[in-house]
This record gives sequence, structure tokens and C-alpha cells, in this order.
Amino acid sequence: MIAWRRQWLERLETSGRYPAWVLFAVLAGVFATNLPFTVLAVSLGSIADELGTSEATLTWVITAPLLLSAMAFPVLGKFGDLRGHRRVFLAGFIGATILAFATAFSWDALSLITLRSASALLGSATQPAAMAIIFSVYPQEKRARAMGWWGMVSAGAPSVGLLVGGPVIDWIGWRSLFVLQGGVSVLALTIALLVLRETKPQQVKMDYPGALTLALSACGLMSAFIAVRLFGGLSYWAFIGVAVGVMFAVWFVRIERRAAHPLLPLSLFRSRLFSATLVCTMLLSAAYLGALVMSSLVFYEFFGFSVTMASFITALRTASVSLSAPVGGRLTDRLGERAVLVTGNSLMSLAIGGMIVALLIDNPWLFALAMISQGVGDGLNQPAVATATARAVDDNSLGIATAVNRMFSLGGASFGIAFITLVYSGYAAPDSFILALAATLSLSLGALVAAAAITRRS
Repeated sequence: MIAWRRQWLERLETSGRYPAWVLFAVLAGVFATNLPFTVLAVSLGSIADELGTSEATLTWVITAPLLLSAMAFPVLGKFGDLRGHRRVFLAGFIGATILAFATAFSWDALSLITLRSASALLGSATQPAAMAIIFSVYPQEKRARAMGWWGMVSAGAPSVGLLVGGPVIDWIGWRSLFVLQGGVSVLALTIALLVLRETKPQQVKMDYPGALTLALSACGLMSAFIAVRLFGGLSYWAFIGVAVGVMFAVWFVRIERRAAHPLLPLSLFRSRLFSATLVCTMLLSAAYLGALVMSSLVFYEFFGFSVTMASFITALRTASVSLSAPVGGRLTDRLGERAVLVTGNSLMSLAIGGMIVALLIDNPWLFALAMISQGVGDGLNQPAVATATARAVDDNSLGIATAVNRMFSLGGASFGIAFITLVYSGYAAPDSFILALAATLSLSLGALVAAAAITRRS
């Protein structure tokens, strides 16, 4: 370590400001990674026109990175536990930054999908490593507040990308989005190189058979969710995906029972805190994303709002998540994860119920208020979920635990979109919207039950 850097870090530790600098460095990376997601989704039409392809083909720019990230989260999280989270964070971030710049030079749909997916895959390495790094410098009683800021940045980055990236794309073109992401990533990477210290690695071997089977299981299940969205619930591709996912999940369990150093110790699932938190995470993501998809359709198809107006209200919902996440962190510090999750899930369920009432009485402003309230509930939940996951394991398993939590969250989001889309069936009628939102409410109530099952903090 360079002498001036070591002295600077020592001064930060002496002053007590080092954890705050670590949080800032990590969140800068999270911001850069999440920046292009929303604006990329709304720009698919213009990108398709330039590359001479269809919007349906370019949806893989969104879905392929989700699929690959779900596969990679546990493996990358475990690599951080074994090799050091700083090393994994920086390696993934450097690769993602280089590929972000490379994506700006995509020459056709295939190159865009490939480069974007590879960049997102390497960027996914930063998320479990980032959480583990934060938890390594914050004591347990202060982790929830740090996760509150995490939730604010994670939810706010796509909104900033939409507000800043949208005009830039209109002015210069869609390729500028990836140049912008690369430039922000270079700044974030510089901060991380200066501030972050390596976590203590474990001296054990990587469980490659377990990693492979878990990745293939996640791939199969995520493929099933995507098939439901693309081809409908009775598609044989969806059944094949489920069959593949279940087969490799069973194989994974058999491998982990015999492994000397398992990728994911199965004993973790005997912890009610860990298992209940995972179920809560999955159903939370399913309810949140399912309601988000349906609300966009309701504003456009049912209430007749313009795309601009619907986008503005959706941005307010995202802002409500960002602003309430730090509050959720402070409340979790004071009240514990269980109390905050019960409160947040109750608010989400009441909000979805309010959406249904708004449809019944044909009141778009009540619907908008309920939609924003659901965002507040989700913001309260995010730091509580993260700290409950960390509380369930020892520090040596923080990487794999947070990675599995992210995998369940991503899987829940995909399931929620597929399930609600299947219930909705594409009929723009009041009964269809109400039925789909009722299904979303059932997911939110399931998350509430799981939250109530989480053990109290001692």
C-alpha cells in the first residue's frame, strides 16, 4: 500500500469516518451499475430502428442480463468470501466499466445484447461484494442505517438515469448512454481503489460442482419465467424450464450434503430467520414488480393517461422508495427487522388494496396515491431485509448469504411479472385489472406472513 494512502486511511479510521467513506465508495459503484436500466428499457424503440431489428428481439437486452445475474450471484458472492470481497468488487467493476464503453460501439442487435449482458454479469459481482464490504466495517447495530442509504441509491439511480439519460439520448443518441455509464464508473472505480481495504478471505476450496448446479437451476427457473412472459403460461418452454430448474436444484442439494466446504451450507436454511427472510424477499419483489407492471397498464389503458403523465407518476413512486429507504434504516436500528418488515408489508398490502378500490370507483388520483404509498412501504422494507439476512449468518458467510438474498429477489421479481401478466391475460378490461391486482395483493400478504415469522432481534 502506498504510504500516503495508508496514512490517509489511518486518519480516517482515527476520526471514525472510515465506514462512511467505504459506504460512499461502494454506493458510487452501485449507482454506476444501476444507472442505465430504466432509460434503456424506454429507449428500445429508437435502438431497434437504428439497428434494423424488432423491439421484441431487443427485450433480451433487459431479460438476458437478469438471467445471467441470477445465475452468477451465488458464485460471485462465494468467491468474495473465499478470495476477498474487495478483489471481487474491483475485478467485476473494472470489467463492467470496460464493457460499458465497448457497448457504445455495438454494430447490431446480437453485439448489443452480448456486450450489455457481459457488462451486467460482471457488474453483478459488485452487489454481494458491496454488501459484504459494508457489513464488514459497520457493527450490527448500525448496518440497517447503512442499508437505508443503499436502498435509496439503488432505487434512485435508474430514476437519475431516466432524467439525465433521456435528454442525452434525444440529443446525441442511445450510444451516449453507455459512454455516460462508463464515465461515471471510472469516477466510482477511482474512489473504490483509494478507499476500500480487503476483507479477510477464507482458506478453503471453491465448491465448483455446487456452483455449477446452482447456476443451472437458477437458469432453468429464470428461463421458465421469461417463457411465461413471451409465450404464455401453457408454453412447453416454461414447463421445460421448471423441470430443468428443479432437476438441478435436487442435484445441488445432494452435492452440498456431501461437500467438505459447500458453496451454500444447507444448515443455513434450518434458521427460521434466514429462510423466512428469503421467502419475504422473494414475495416482496414479486408484489412490487407485479404492481409496477400493472400500474403502467392501468394508467395507459384504463385511465387514458399519456405516456408522459404515467412516466411522471411512476417516477414519483420510485422517488418514494428512495426517500423512505433511509427512514427504514433508522427504524430498523431502533425497532428491529421484524417490526419494520411487518409495518412495511402492511403498508404495501393496504396500498394495493387502495389501487383496487380506485379502479372500482374510477379514481385515478387515488390510484396514484396508493401507488406512491406502495413505494414507501417497499423503501421501508429494503434495509430491514438486508440486515436480517446478515444477522442470520456469521461474517465468513456474508458474501454467499447476501448473494442468495439477491438471487431470491431477482427470481421473485421475474416470478411476479410472469404471474401477474398471466393472470391479466392481456384483456384491457376493468375485471382483468382488478383480478391481476388481487393476485398482487395475495403476494404482498404472503410477504407479510413471512415477515411475521422472522425472529425478533435480541
